[in-house]
Amino acid sequence: MIEYLKYFIILYGGLFAITNPVGAVPVFLSVTHDLSWRERREIATKTSIAVVITLVVFALIGEWIFKFFGSSTDAFAIAGGILLFKMAMEMLSGKLSTVKISTEETEEFSEEVVTLEEVAIIPLAIPLISGPGAITTVMLYMAKSGQIPKKLTVLASIVAIGLTVWLILCSSNRIQKRLGRVGIKVMTRMMGLILTSMAVQMIINGVKGAFGL
Repeated sequence: MIEYLKYFIILYGGLFAITNPVGAVPVFLSVTHDLSWRERREIATKTSIAVVITLVVFALIGEWIFKFFGSSTDAFAIAGGILLFKMAMEMLSGKLSTVKISTEETEEFSEEVVTLEEVAIIPLAIPLISGPGAITTVMLYMAKSGQIPKKLTVLASIVAIGLTVWLILCSSNRIQKRLGRVGIKVMTRMMGLILTSMAVQMIINGVKGAFGL
């Protein structure tokens, strides 16, 4: 039981750093600036559900994708580590990773007239929160989790991240008032530091597995 709890905490912490829901607060507020609190809560709910569905689907079909394209988990780990490292470098500079969403895309969605469903799914859920980094991570963890309890732990961590995203987005106004833009950038840098170590370790594990070290 303790083993699975540790596994859950490690994966949850890693996913929290990758998805960085606190860093998504300014974007959430910018694309929902003219909406009521009830509409914002509705968007937060739909976003969190979309995040969970996206990550669960890719976690479940990840092994099939590896087999279909003839790619090993070690090769994917190296590629995923490089991707996460790029994201981490941008986060360490206090920027929102362009691997997820660019400034132009954020401005485009804040200016266009879109439905609540469109805003919740794109750009908030995909690719801002459940972007390539998060998808790569859950696919790798699920593929390397041989035991069913470990696979269920991966799914549980995804659900926990979805709940966390919902709580943070619903409290976005308070978070921005308390932390301010500077505080959010500091949090983003901290998440970037954690993500850097994860990326390097992922690359090391992939190289070891690929060359049988």
